[in-house]
Amino acid sequence: MRGRIAVFAIVAAAAVAALAGFGFAAPNNPQMLAQTGAPAAIPVDAEVVLAVDVSYSMDPEEQALQREGYMAALTSREFLLALKQGMHGRIALTYFEWAGMHHQQIIVPWRLVDGPESADGFAADIGRARYSRASRTSISGALLFAAPLFEGSGYRGVRRVIDVSGDGVNNNGPLVTVTRDEVLAKGITINGLPILLKRPNASTLDIDQLDIYYEDCVIGGPGAFVVPIRERDQFEDAIRTKLVLEIAGRTPEHRVVPVSAAAPRISCTIGERLWQERWGN
Repeated sequence: MRGRIAVFAIVAAAAVAALAGFGFAAPNNPQMLAQTGAPAAIPVDAEVVLAVDVSYSMDPEEQALQREGYMAALTSREFLLALKQGMHGRIALTYFEWAGMHHQQIIVPWRLVDGPESADGFAADIGRARYSRASRTSISGALLFAAPLFEGSGYRGVRRVIDVSGDGVNNNGPLVTVTRDEVLAKGITINGLPILLKRPNASTLDIDQLDIYYEDCVIGGPGAFVVPIRERDQFEDAIRTKLVLEIAGRTPEHRVVPVSAAAPRISCTIGERLWQERWGN
């Protein structure tokens, strides 16, 4: 995995040569824009939704590592350099946490990120938020919550990306492949950060091929990719690499193109089946 992260880091460095910059400006009022129909959307290189798993399968240490990884990545030199290489030198970001179908909480609303000050502010707001956890894992619910956020963002990105991180498979809500295809039809790209720190455990419904599940069942769209995390000390590097690649509109050299839902390498309904076998509903 260290080799794969190193490869990703090299690609990210190349992306930096083609992109960089980040900062925070006071958010405009997207709801007012939507109501008045005012064409005041701010152009950015990318609109990125960070969708972060806080289901019970994420233990407190993993939650802390996940948040700290995002905070460190957003304030890293590589990320800030990548920002400034874009056409506009800025992106729009929002960060929310999710678990079951009806548990999604926006931690940081849409912000313009265009340099160190705004990046520091975004990271600080992530760090100030109270930790929470909830039952079930609904990747489909996270995608359904994320997709409409773009319409009211107040920004107009060259790319729209949902960045999903999590340590489990979908076991609640609509089928993940059906939802994925609905989101992709809107011109949104879905990237994945599967967390594979635990050995498969029947009680938590973990599987040992979560990266393949993400590749075949979750991600999609132009340039979609997965960056798996297999060791606790890889959080920061993996998240930073993924964010730099997303800003630059690049993909890792060893990206695996998702196969069709009709022929995945692992069942895209494995989470629902495991839940039914254990709990019967």
